[in-house]
Amino acid sequence: MRSMLWVVGVIAGALVLLGLLLEAVRWLVIIGAVALAVVVVLAVVKGRQAMRHSAGRR
Repeated sequence: MRSMLWVVGVIAGALVLLGLLLEAVRWLVIIGAVALAVVVVLAVVKGRQAMRHSAGRR
């Protein structure tokens, strides 16, 4: 009986850790997607500024 409680406790702990890990992974994916969007927007803005700057020199 005692070993069965120990096994159930270990399984419950593993499920809690797995849930926390999946939650962290989800947030990391969201943060990564936001960072990627910011980089793309900044690249487009810098590219337009460079095009406008080089066109002004002609």
